[in-house]
Amino acid sequence: MALQMGGPTVGESDDVSREGTSGGAPRYTRRLSDKILIAFHHACDQSDYEIAEQLLRILEMLITRRPLTPDGNRRRSMESLVAAHERLWHLRHPDDPKL
Repeated sequence: MALQMGGPTVGESDDVSREGTSGGAPRYTRRLSDKILIAFHHACDQSDYEIAEQLLRILEMLITRRPLTPDGNRRRSMESLVAAHERLWHLRHPDDPKL
């Protein structure tokens, strides 16, 4: 990955917005848990299930810890976590008759 001084690299435009800032630090629009979930799905797409499992553990830690601020997205985050666990299980057990 190439580094670009003073701004985001190519492909980071979805995560960083400079609107409302005058040369200051970038304002990040995605939550850390969202970025970890994206990395989880990328690991699954690459069939790197060990990394996917580790990312799920980190995601679970983020979602289940006591929130620093009230967050109305907790239920949706938990649903995403459950769906991610299900995806990993299905990928690891493709021939299981329970499907």
